[in-house]
Amino acid sequence: MIRCVRIWTGDDDNSYFEEGVIDLPHGERDDILSGTTDVVSISFRETQAGGTYAWHAAPTRQFVITLRGTLDFQTRAGAHFTIRPGDILIAEDTAGSGHSWRLVDDEPWCRAYVILAPGAEARLPFVPNKTA
Repeated sequence: MIRCVRIWTGDDDNSYFEEGVIDLPHGERDDILSGTTDVVSISFRETQAGGTYAWHAAPTRQFVITLRGTLDFQTRAGAHFTIRPGDILIAEDTAGSGHSWRLVDDEPWCRAYVILAPGAEARLPFVPNKTA
């Protein structure tokens, strides 16, 4: 399974997150694969090792696919989560108090931003982890 973290803005304007996976229910040729999600564009970015970004909201709803680098994300409430190479972040906290991040290893952060099309929320392939 592909690890995924979803971050969104709650009714109190704070960012919250939940961990889960990308749903891969279909298969062919011994593969498993997700359904499709409508997107607008893709771009790539690299931040040097040691980089940080202070409090901010996501500029738009997007997948952020980490190719290289390990990051610590934090919400204003003090909750933390880690993103590693191969993880996908679904950034939906486009308003409110936002989040911050910092690189925690010696690698640059190489990532792809995949901008979600309006209305794509009904088809996001995210499945939250079950809680006890």
